[in-house]
Amino acid sequence: MEVVNPQHLPFELTKEFLEEIKLLIAEQSNEAILAKIEDLFAADITSILDELSGEEAKYIVQLLDTKLAAEIISTLDSDDRKKFLKNFNSKEIAGYINVIDSDDAVDILNEQPVRVREEVIALLKDREQARFIIDLMHYDEDCAGGLMQKELIKINVKQTVTECVEEIRRQAEDVEKVYAVYVVDDDGLLMGTVSLKKIILAKRGSKIQDVFDADGIVSVQTYISGEEVADLMQKYDLEAIPVVNIQGRLLGRITIDDVVDFITESAQEDIQVMAGISEDVEEDDSIWLLVRSRLPWLIGGMVGSFLAAKIIDRFDSSISLMPAISAFIPLIGSTGGNVGIQSSSLIVQSLADKSGLDTTLWKRLQKVLLVALINALIAAAFAFGCSMLVDHGAIMLSVTVSISLFAVVMLASLMGTLTPLVLNQLNINPAVASGPFITTTNDILGYGVYFLIVYLLL
Repeated sequence: MEVVNPQHLPFELTKEFLEEIKLLIAEQSNEAILAKIEDLFAADITSILDELSGEEAKYIVQLLDTKLAAEIISTLDSDDRKKFLKNFNSKEIAGYINVIDSDDAVDILNEQPVRVREEVIALLKDREQARFIIDLMHYDEDCAGGLMQKELIKINVKQTVTECVEEIRRQAEDVEKVYAVYVVDDDGLLMGTVSLKKIILAKRGSKIQDVFDADGIVSVQTYISGEEVADLMQKYDLEAIPVVNIQGRLLGRITIDDVVDFITESAQEDIQVMAGISEDVEEDDSIWLLVRSRLPWLIGGMVGSFLAAKIIDRFDSSISLMPAISAFIPLIGSTGGNVGIQSSSLIVQSLADKSGLDTTLWKRLQKVLLVALINALIAAAFAFGCSMLVDHGAIMLSVTVSISLFAVVMLASLMGTLTPLVLNQLNINPAVASGPFITTTNDILGYGVYFLIVYLLL
């Protein structure tokens, strides 16, 4: 029977474990602390640090090997890391920046005050690392230049495979993961790649120009957006993608782990926007920050509700003459809101999926209107039947409700389609249209349409 090594089991942080770690820190039992965490991965230690105070977390980090400590710091959440590094001076931060990838180093330094940033760069012992960091700092963090790291292995096309192996040994000290070797010419222009397998199997004395792959290499330029980089890496199933400048000169590479982090952060932002949260917040943020992030859309929703209430109040005389029409107000509001969210969510999803074949606005509208027409007819028929049962055969009321629902579904579908498209054209996150904005707007329009039809027919 095969025995599972407990060190390979997923780590689960418990209250008991956390209390024990805190006690050991208070007692300064360094060996006991290291014994408790020596078999854990960096991500597991990060989860422990998240639950400790700044001083306690610093105490543990300073016990660890510098490279492991640097990896842990680079995996911390941006806001948590910014607070955490306030416990360190510039010299201590520089010690960790020296041993991590340039892209992670830039992310960390961009979170620091300008003075700390300048001091850390000046204190770096690895001057090549300092140069890499300075090169990357002028790129926007959400473009290919901001996502790339300068560390990679490249070889001149004129060199031999033997020289390539020696170059790999020399450069690999600074490169954590080697996916392929990039081949360049004398001017540094990217010509292709050569896999490690080809290098190993190549005959002694072979030249790189005889074994490298010049066809089908996928690269991106520095100004390409992070979304486009992610789409390319997903489409071609790439673990890393080279980054070049406009002339085609190799500048760096983007690895799959950086793209996954970017996709995760973008998805979290979209989810918060769709939920009506205006800032990037987490559950453990301060109460004031959580309140401030939610208030704008709450206030906006309340303003919309007041407008809807005024519409209902405007038709108060109609409700007084036929109180039964008020019973269908929730039906009109909820159906319009649901239809709007469904339509806008599908459009937002299609806008995020860059297939290269842009569908024209007219084709989008044709399809949306056809779907809306079918849904509206079915919903109107269902509403007519339910109204006849509830109101014991009040035909005119049932007709009014069904016509109103038909109009609301059509209008909500149109609004849910056009709003994200317009926002996208204005370079505003279209996910805004999948949240409280579209719900509130459709409530106002829905009630207006309903009472207008009631006024005209009844």
